[in-house]
Amino acid sequence: MFRRRTSPETADVPAAEVADAPGRAGGKGRPTPKRSEAQKARKQRVRPALNRREAMRRERERMRAERVKTREALNTGDGRHLPARDQGEVRMFIRNYVDSRRTVAEFFLPIILIILLTSLIGIAAVQVVSTIVWLAAMILLILDLTMLGVRVKREVRKRFPDDPGKGHVLYAITRATQLRRLRLPKPQVKPGTLV
Repeated sequence: MFRRRTSPETADVPAAEVADAPGRAGGKGRPTPKRSEAQKARKQRVRPALNRREAMRRERERMRAERVKTREALNTGDGRHLPARDQGEVRMFIRNYVDSRRTVAEFFLPIILIILLTSLIGIAAVQVVSTIVWLAAMILLILDLTMLGVRVKREVRKRFPDDPGKGHVLYAITRATQLRRLRLPKPQVKPGTLV
């Protein structure tokens, strides 16, 4: 009454041969694990936090691993693990556009440092010259960044017409004002190359 019925094709073949048949559909190619082993493996995969301290420790480890990936991506330019502000084709184009040009903005910080040091000298003529150089540097910086913003906006509109275009000018200006060696993600193009 509760016996399994045999199909006509496997009625004459022993059970051991049916199990070892190479063309058998549905075989997984490995033995079925015991229930205790399967449960132990599942618990290790899920590993619920035992307490609040353990949960915090695991979260710190996860965040540390993400920071390492992000730092490596910033050094290599890998787009998958970059921070959200640096992701996307448009942002990569803006970085390359800024990095391919020499601007007054990237030399602004060293110029200001020199001006500050020369203004500490007690000679009045040197202080007047440093003040004039400071004003000239400020005017050149404002003109340079304004022209850069206009050019970036025009190029982004031309190359990426579907992009909403928010925040791109500020992103370009922020990148341009950093020293080239300190820029992150690292520059991928050399100055003078056409982008």
